[in-house]
Amino acid sequence: MLGCRMSRKFLQSFLVIALNIGLSSEGRSSEITAFRVVSSGQVEITFKSEAGALYDILGSEDLRLFSVLTRVSGTGERTQVLVQAPEGRTDRRFFRVRTPQLPPALEWFRAHGGSGPEAHGHYIIACDDGGVLQVGETGFLPNTRILAIKLNPEGNLEWRQEYSNRSTGASGHGTYNLGNSVLEVEDGYWIAGAINRNSAAIKVNKETGEAEFVRTHSNGGYDAYEHMVEIDGGLAAVGYTNAEDRENTFFAEGRGYLAFLDSEGSKTGGRSLRDDLAQAYRIAKHGQALIVSGLVWNEDDNLDFGLLKLNADGSRVWARLFGGTRDDHCFGMDLGSDGSIFLTGHTLSGTVNWQTYTMKLDHDGILQWEQKRGNPRGFDPRYIHDEAWGVRATPDGGCILTAGTGDEYGNYSETIGSDVSDQWEVYVIKYGPEGALEWEATYEAEEGDWAGEDLALTQDGGVIIAVDSSQFGFLKLPSF
Repeated sequence: MLGCRMSRKFLQSFLVIALNIGLSSEGRSSEITAFRVVSSGQVEITFKSEAGALYDILGSEDLRLFSVLTRVSGTGERTQVLVQAPEGRTDRRFFRVRTPQLPPALEWFRAHGGSGPEAHGHYIIACDDGGVLQVGETGFLPNTRILAIKLNPEGNLEWRQEYSNRSTGASGHGTYNLGNSVLEVEDGYWIAGAINRNSAAIKVNKETGEAEFVRTHSNGGYDAYEHMVEIDGGLAAVGYTNAEDRENTFFAEGRGYLAFLDSEGSKTGGRSLRDDLAQAYRIAKHGQALIVSGLVWNEDDNLDFGLLKLNADGSRVWARLFGGTRDDHCFGMDLGSDGSIFLTGHTLSGTVNWQTYTMKLDHDGILQWEQKRGNPRGFDPRYIHDEAWGVRATPDGGCILTAGTGDEYGNYSETIGSDVSDQWEVYVIKYGPEGALEWEATYEAEEGDWAGEDLALTQDGGVIIAVDSSQFGFLKLPSF
């Protein structure tokens, strides 16, 4: 261990200690040879390196949780880097340097079910307290209950709650209850979905998960909210109305819809997006504008990626379509810190079978790059489905996405080594800022099937993946 005593002025703020400790589970440690304080919030670290190799600089306030502060390339036998070290709630700060393990190895996996015979998660967030929260349903359509499960940072169960018209006091017969996504606000969590085939917004307590109040809105036919975002004075929610495929939780073949809700979930306004989207699936805020993504029928009666930019009042600024000659299904969206837009889903356009389809656009919706990728295990591509559902922008300007990969054909089964095509696995892909593949990996269950449904970046620089394992699966990867 290499230590440093700061000047008296800076010692009042915090003490910096560099640690040279083996990190066998997360890569190889690199020796820190020197560091000095540049300012009260910046430290210069020098460490042994190899030219061109990647290194993670990690920091901690208490030695319990190290987070990635920056990733740099080695410049030679010694590399020097400036690291931001903002003052924390303690008077100490610790540093480590390591070579990242890419692809990252599985850190832990947890699975929890509900009262129904199966549970299927759709969306996951990393919470402000370091825990993670996943939402979806338990049971089979049309008799489902919304399910929400919260874990602490170590993956231990904090609470599990179910919601339906019977449990929340809403009227109806208790059918077709959907948990499509969740949003954290200062005083709770908002679940977007449907109660008894009507769009629903449920406000739940952070500590217990109990419903504080439920708002249902009959926006037209069989309808649901898919996603919501916090705006000035309340919430903006997107979803669909007039569903034609009433037993499909992913694409109901309806009409896109935007609703405005106040801070208690009461509807204050709304407008149809039917001219632009058959289903609005994700919404994000950039400045005062709203970015909405989803699916749209094209003139050849195939589905394309649809993207809208709206003013704060919901009026359209522009609309974009992306796709090819066959179906292109858009399910995931996220914005980078610079307003760049990442979309993901899966496509049959220009592919042998379903493959992941990911793109990056600038803040005006102009395509920067697109990538199609699939069949990571090398089976006959005619029989392999690669279905992406979630994407997150990464701090380096790239993105990370999750999918499921496997075959669904009874007349086909192939084995390569110990890998069997019939067994579905979680598929994770990391793209760099210019669209280059940085790494890809699959993660498999000891038995049964896994498929990635969504993901979120965690406070320690890692990722948590919502896994369909017939329960709510939580798959944790370390920093990547």
